[in-house]
Amino acid sequence: MNDILQEERFNFISQDDKVFILAFDDEMAKLGYGFGGDIGGGYCWGRYMLIYTKSGVKSKKVYARIYIRDASVVLRLFFNDIDKHRQYVERTPLYIKEVFTGEHGKCQRCHNDQDGVCRFRKTYTIDGQFIEKCNGVTFEFHDPSVDKICDYTALFTEFYPVRRAIKISA
Repeated sequence: MNDILQEERFNFISQDDKVFILAFDDEMAKLGYGFGGDIGGGYCWGRYMLIYTKSGVKSKKVYARIYIRDASVVLRLFFNDIDKHRQYVERTPLYIKEVFTGEHGKCQRCHNDQDGVCRFRKTYTIDGQFIEKCNGVTFEFHDPSVDKICDYTALFTEFYPVRRAIKISA
């Protein structure tokens, strides 16, 4: 990853953001996730994007992304079944919790609402408050920093626990 970030096309990324990307990539690798060695186009999310999937499996379900924008990076984590993790989210630091409870990504009842059902809507309850978010922009951490990486990875492993194979001897 360090060699990739040294490419001229990434000269616009701040040193702090590069440090974060390297640290996050290292933590994800320890958990068994990777970006496949390719930093692709960012489309409408930024200049470039890293897409993290489970390493060594055929399924390419996306678990995390880093959007590399001109002025900063954004860490986006992909979560489902928020209510199953309610107690954990309610006890997290404010900068984690507000990603779940804040105004960013609040459902605006866009055109995807058909017969009262929207496949892009995330609904859950935090601190007794019913929340509806648009899945297109949920769980984004703007300007993530390396000093918060333990909290990001703890949140990630709450939703995606590390599974260790148990060897049974005969």
